[in-house]
Amino acid sequence: MRYLYDISAIIALTLWIGGMWAIGFIVTPALFHVIPTQMVAGMVAGRLFRLTAWMGMACGGWLILYRLIRSGTHAFRQGSFWLIVAILTLTIIGQYYVAPVLHSLKHQALPLDVMQSVFRSRFSTWHGVANLLFIIQSLLGVWLISKQATLLK
Repeated sequence: MRYLYDISAIIALTLWIGGMWAIGFIVTPALFHVIPTQMVAGMVAGRLFRLTAWMGMACGGWLILYRLIRSGTHAFRQGSFWLIVAILTLTIIGQYYVAPVLHSLKHQALPLDVMQSVFRSRFSTWHGVANLLFIIQSLLGVWLISKQATLLK
C-alpha cells in the first residue's frame, strides 16, 4: 500500500508542476501566436490557468497530506514540505486574489478589450503580479523536483 502512496505522490507532483509549466511556457505563448485576437487568447489562457490552479490545489493538498502521513511531524522539518506549502500558497493567492482582480478589470472594461480601455495600466500591473507569482512558482517547482530526484537515488 505504501508503494501506491509513493507513486500517487510522484504522479501528483508531475501533474502539478509539469501541468503548470506546459500551460505557462508552451500552451499560452502558442495561443497568443495562433489566435488572432489577444482578448480571445487571454480568455482561453485564463481558463487554462484557472483549471491548472484547481489541479494544483488538489495535487498540492494531496502532497502535504502524503508528507504528513509518511513522515508525521518530521515533515515540518523537511524542506520539500515547505516548498510544497509555498507553491500551494502562491497558487491560492493567484487564484483567489490576483485572478479576481484581473477578471474584474476585464469586466469593467467591457465592451472594450481591457488593453484598449482606461484600465490598461492597472491590468498590466496586476498581470505583472500574476506573471511574477507564476515565475516564482516555476522556480520553486524546479527546486522541489530537484529535491525529489535526489531522494530517488
